[in-house]
Amino acid sequence: MADTRTETSGQLHIRGRVEPGFESVRQLFEQQMRTMAEKNVQLCAYYRGNKVVDLWASATGDESFSADSLVNVFSSGKSLEAIAVAALVSKGLIAYDARITQYWPEFGANGKDGLTIADLMRHEAGLANFDTSLDMEDLFTENIKQNAVGRIIEAHAPAYREGDDSKREYHALTRGWIINEVFRRVDPAGRTIGEFLREEISGPLNADVVIGVKDTDLQRVSKVVALGFGYQLLQGLIPRFLGRRVVHNVFQVVGRLVRLLPSMIKSRRAGTPPPLTGMTGMGFFNEPGFAKGETPSANANCSARGLAKVAAMMSAGGKWEGREFLSDEAWRAMHEHPVKAFMGAMLTTRFTQGGVDCFTPCTPQSSRAERDFNEGREGFYGWMGLGGSIFQWHPQHDIGFAFVPTSLHVMDFLNERGKRYQAEILRCAETLARKDGE
Repeated sequence: MADTRTETSGQLHIRGRVEPGFESVRQLFEQQMRTMAEKNVQLCAYYRGNKVVDLWASATGDESFSADSLVNVFSSGKSLEAIAVAALVSKGLIAYDARITQYWPEFGANGKDGLTIADLMRHEAGLANFDTSLDMEDLFTENIKQNAVGRIIEAHAPAYREGDDSKREYHALTRGWIINEVFRRVDPAGRTIGEFLREEISGPLNADVVIGVKDTDLQRVSKVVALGFGYQLLQGLIPRFLGRRVVHNVFQVVGRLVRLLPSMIKSRRAGTPPPLTGMTGMGFFNEPGFAKGETPSANANCSARGLAKVAAMMSAGGKWEGREFLSDEAWRAMHEHPVKAFMGAMLTTRFTQGGVDCFTPCTPQSSRAERDFNEGREGFYGWMGLGGSIFQWHPQHDIGFAFVPTSLHVMDFLNERGKRYQAEILRCAETLARKDGE
């Protein structure tokens, strides 16, 4: 029988259920909600096609927050755009090793003619920053279809960081803008990724996973709030046993900043404007106009329930309840050919040709950062979002996982607070698998 307890303590409201074998996940969730700097949180996971964890909570007594609230999951949306592209592969409309100009001839101007779909999906297109800021309205679906974004991309030249052996540079917002232009040119109906997602993925799955929020759903969007830099450093001075409310101590945070800063400075080349006009702080991402537009790499608004169901479909090979979302060949192609490369000074990634990261066991020679990034996620595919969200799937154990917080711990660079849930769910699944094999 599922554990369906509801707990209210002061302003802390915890709701939801877990299935037998996953009780420890609820215990961890309750502990984290009491001890970490959280506001509103959703956690959901599927195992072997069954929803085994479905929890949500508000640490501030926010009665408007529910399991069906939508939250910007930032770069977790990159895995949704990767799934959309894989759907085109499934229909034989696009190939990862093909040049982008095969589908969008005008893209090839100014030295971009040799770039492939896989180059873009692996963040190796040399287009991590544009030299022109986009207007928020440019990203409305109707304006995308008028080539408002496409014209800017067509005129752009690739640029790689000097002195780096790796071409990999995080296309934080731009990957989604570029692949959306490719997508709408390839899709027979001329749809954007947001439109396709709604009609072909989230609609059939009945999953709250949206890129481009409709006016009628804006009231369901729960705002994100970033923890202040000073607050995180001060919390880092507190030992864990005395109630530190962030994952890392101050020495760990500063150590990572020292390694990251040179790469961050390089990535923001002199004179590079902000990606979007008027983008001055985190509050920008709560603007209704931003939610209504399509920035697939950074403004998917989702619930953990919705993401976990999509992840469960992916962990099951692209199939769900008798419906095929991806062919076997397209699913394999999406996960094939992971290439290990540095993405910045600290982070080693293994992006597949389909644009999702492959998390692998570490070796004794692995760096501390690589261990922090991978350990507890071994066997998962997918990605994560700024400040905490995680959207990943584990084909071997058939796990679909989603963690969606509204409190953004931006100094938790590798999303390790959410990884604690991943590691515990993986441990529970492995325990159940062993029992089944006895």
